Amino acid sequence: MRILGLVILLAGLSPLGIAKGVDQNDLKPYPAAKEGFERMVFSVPPVENEVERKVEIIVGKILSVDCNQTWFSGDLDEQVVQGWGYTYFVLEKAGGPASTMMSCPEGQRTDAFVTVRGEGFLQRYNSKLPIVVYVPKGFEVRYRIWQARKEIRRARQQ
Repeated sequence: MRILGLVILLAGLSPLGIAKGVDQNDLKPYPAAKEGFERMVFSVPPVENEVERKVEIIVGKILSVDCNQTWFSGDLDEQVVQGWGYTYFVLEKAGGPASTMMSCPEGQRTDAFVTVRGEGFLQRYNSKLPIVVYVPKGFEVRYRIWQARKEIRRARQQ
């Protein structure tokens, strides 16, 4: 458990897995959330070779679901803070939810985090700036860090 706690803290999370706060001064260049939207913010810790990592921004909400796969649709658009050059991300609209149409046993619903599927959710890793995401109210933002393997494979000419 002690090692797990250390890894969580190094990943920029609290022991509960919640992103640590970002200094309000770091957010001054970014616009306030427009009506009907929320500004969600997190940061990633500095690491060696940031170019070998990506951040997957995961947007979704908790819904009561059955045995079918359920999702929202939408694209995460990258925008730039005018005069600063900093990027931020906007999910203008989430369609759905949609789901597969399998027959499910009666009364077997559970609460699950249902994600938005689309383009723009995998972004470059940058520990120098906060990652700012604007989502429709009711949605939340989670994230996952991807890291390249050391092994590089070679393609064959055919």
